[in-house]
Amino acid sequence: MGNGVSKPKNKTGKEIVRQKLENAGKIGVLSLQEHKLKNIPSRVFAISNLRTLDVSKNELTGLGDISSLINLKTLHCDENKLPSGSLVGVTKLKLQILTAGGNCLGKEYIAEGENVLISPLPEIPATIKQIKLDANYFSSFPSQLVSPMLLKLEKLDISMNNLASIPSEISNLKQLLELNLDNNSIVSLPNEIAQLQKLKTLSLRSNNIRGKGNFSPTNPQPLPAALFVQTAVVNLNLHGNPMTNSELNNFDGFDVFLERRKSVKTKNLHGGAMTQFDTCGLE
Repeated sequence: MGNGVSKPKNKTGKEIVRQKLENAGKIGVLSLQEHKLKNIPSRVFAISNLRTLDVSKNELTGLGDISSLINLKTLHCDENKLPSGSLVGVTKLKLQILTAGGNCLGKEYIAEGENVLISPLPEIPATIKQIKLDANYFSSFPSQLVSPMLLKLEKLDISMNNLASIPSEISNLKQLLELNLDNNSIVSLPNEIAQLQKLKTLSLRSNNIRGKGNFSPTNPQPLPAALFVQTAVVNLNLHGNPMTNSELNNFDGFDVFLERRKSVKTKNLHGGAMTQFDTCGLE
C-alpha cells in the first residue's frame, strides 16, 4: 500500500513565468533571466507598477513595448541578441539604471527594405545614473553617451569594445564618478577629461596606452597632466598597457595624483578598510 503522498511535479517553464508575473504585479520587480525568451511576454507590459525588469541571458532581438512601462527605473537586458536601434523604447522612460552588455548594439545594421543605417543607440533618458554597455561591438564612442543632457550619470561602463579614442564631449558628464574603458584599443585620453572633476575611478586595463615617448606640446603624453591634477581620481587601473611603473611616474602631474591617493587611502586604512598601494596595476 502507498502512503497516499504524491510526489511533487516539476513546474514547467511557462508555469514559473506565470507565477513570476503574478508576483511582479504585487512587488514591482520581475526577473526573467535565463528563460530562453525570444520575446518579452506581452503580459509584462501590462504591469503598470513595474520598477525593475531583468531579462538578461535570453535570446531577445527586441524589447517589445518597453516604453509602456512608465514607472520602470531599472532595466537589465544583458547577454541577449539585441541589434542596433533595439533600445529605442527606453527614450521615453525615466530610467535610472540601464545595463545591456553582451549584445550587438554596435554592429552596423540596415533595416530590411531600407537603405538607412540604424543608429546604435537612441537618445538616453536624462534621468539615467548608471549605464553598462560592455561587449557590444562599438568601434566608435556613441555620441548619445556624452550628451549634455546626461547631468545625472554617475557610472559608465563601455569596456570590451573596439574604441580607439574618447571624444572631447566626455566633458559633458559632470557628475561622473566611475568610468570603465577596459579592453578597448585606446591610445590616449583628451584634455577635456580633466573637466570630470568628480571622477574617482578610472579603469583603462588592456588598452594601448604607451609610456615611452618624447612628449612635447606637439606630442603630448597619452594621459593628460590635468587628469591627475584637476580630477578627484584615486583609483586608476592601467594593467595590461604597454607601459611600466617607472614610465608612469615620469608623467607630468602624476606626483599630484599619488599624493591625493595616499591621503585618501591612508584615511580609509585608519578607518579599518583594506587598502592596496600598488601603482595602478603596473610593474
